[in-house]
Amino acid sequence: MRKIGASTTCTVCHDGQFWVGTFERVEDEKLSVCRIVFGAEPSNEEVQQLVCKRWNRLRFTRAVALGDAAPKPAANPKRRQREAARELKQHGPSTKAQQALSEEREALARQRKAEGRKMREQEKQERFEQRQQKRKQKHRGK
Repeated sequence: MRKIGASTTCTVCHDGQFWVGTFERVEDEKLSVCRIVFGAEPSNEEVQQLVCKRWNRLRFTRAVALGDAAPKPAANPKRRQREAARELKQHGPSTKAQQALSEEREALARQRKAEGRKMREQEKQERFEQRQQKRKQKHRGK
């Protein structure tokens, strides 16, 4: 039987204008990220309600392979406690999470660009067909 390791980290920080929550989910050595903009500073209860009630509606990015970046869980409980304290001292989401978010943003931009191009081509074709139809009708009238 295969053992599946899963963990989630929530980081709430102020980006200069808004309070932003970054959820990092690691499953099977793959990282996916979700970014939520809170606006005003969220209370602990608001974050807990978000996790408990709206977790299924969060839109995570596609999973990105972590590779060697994910540390293996240590067996020693004191070491785990030190690692948890070290993680709490860090400010902001991980570099890998930021990279995953930017890749997802770029992918969505490429998709929007392709859809826009397709729509413009379709409209251009429709206008061409209308002109052709109008020409035929004028020709019939003579």
